[in-house]
Amino acid sequence: MATLSVKPSQRFQLPDWHTNSYLLSTNAQLQRDASHQIRQEARVLRNETNNQTIWDEHDNRTRLVERIDTVNRWKEMLDKCLTDLDAEIDALTQMKDSAEQNLQAKNLPLDVAIECLTLRESRRDIDVVKDPVEDELHKEVEVIEATKKALQQKVSQAFEQLCLLQEVRQQLNSDHRGKMETLEIDRGCLSLNLRSPNISLKVDPTRVPDGSTTLQQWDDFSQFNKDRGEAEMKAATELREAIALTIAETNNELEAQRVATEFAFRKRLREMEKVYSELKWQEKNTLEEIAELQEDIRHLEEDLRTKFLSLKLSHTRLEARTYRPNVELCRDQAQYGLTDEVHQLEETIAALKQKLAQAQDALDALYKHLARLQADIACKANSMLLDTKCMDMRRKLTVPAEKFVPEVDTFTRTTNSTLSPLKSCQLELA
Repeated sequence: MATLSVKPSQRFQLPDWHTNSYLLSTNAQLQRDASHQIRQEARVLRNETNNQTIWDEHDNRTRLVERIDTVNRWKEMLDKCLTDLDAEIDALTQMKDSAEQNLQAKNLPLDVAIECLTLRESRRDIDVVKDPVEDELHKEVEVIEATKKALQQKVSQAFEQLCLLQEVRQQLNSDHRGKMETLEIDRGCLSLNLRSPNISLKVDPTRVPDGSTTLQQWDDFSQFNKDRGEAEMKAATELREAIALTIAETNNELEAQRVATEFAFRKRLREMEKVYSELKWQEKNTLEEIAELQEDIRHLEEDLRTKFLSLKLSHTRLEARTYRPNVELCRDQAQYGLTDEVHQLEETIAALKQKLAQAQDALDALYKHLARLQADIACKANSMLLDTKCMDMRRKLTVPAEKFVPEVDTFTRTTNSTLSPLKSCQLELA
């Protein structure tokens, strides 16, 4: 007989079954409602995030554009500042070179002044005098040394200012390069989009790199560089004006002193020529007087010889008459006349001897004074030759070196041009 087999499991009640169906339906509805809510929220979120992303990207693109404009404006200002700075460096360098050339040019007048002083040390005897020419030459040396000192000071200041300008230029150039690199980077960032092939995720891109600065610090840094560049350029401009003024003043002072020195030379030469002419006139008169005195001395000597012969004659006559015999030896008129003649001749001879001695003394004095005159004339000729050589040497200050031809040869003391008879005589005596 067949039997019923029953699976051993839990048996649910019918209400449980209905309840389970109800719960499944209810939960399905709840899950669909929750899913619908999530889908709606997701759509809202997508719309909001898409709009936010678009606006963020737009705002950041605008910020990049504004930043590029700001950096570009600073770059252009730095460009202008660098251009002005380069122009100022060139101008100051040229002015410095001009000052150095003027400083170098002062060596010639200094050498000429010192050589003139050295030449004038060759004066002799009484002509070694501290005259206005020597004073002006010493003053000229002092003026030249003062001008060289002033120019050297300006050259040193220009060198220091050029170093400062180069330092500022280096700083501005560094800032300018930074701006150029920043513009290149920011323009590259501006050109990127979602379809760019070189975009990728980076490790910690929001980190703050070391050495970062604030916007105010960045602006202050560029403003400081610009202000410093403008300040140094202003100082360089003022220095250039000061150098130009110093060059003009030193040239004017030196030219004025050159004119004063050469005026003193010409005045001294005229004075010496006047004295030289006077001495030559005295020499001529003295030589004429010596010739006349020598002629008179010869006449005196002839008269003395004649008087000695007359005295011998009188002595012989008197001696012969002493041999008259006896009473004939009388003191007659002839005897008295011969005796008076002898006394008169002796007095005449004594007077002639005295006058001859005086004439000889006067002749010696004339010869001695003539020697002094001729020595002084030689000194004056030597002094005039030296001052003439100095004046000729000073022509180097006004005549270009390639056109300068000495009028007086330094070694042979000959002239290269026609001189006045007075100066030719000076050269002959020298």
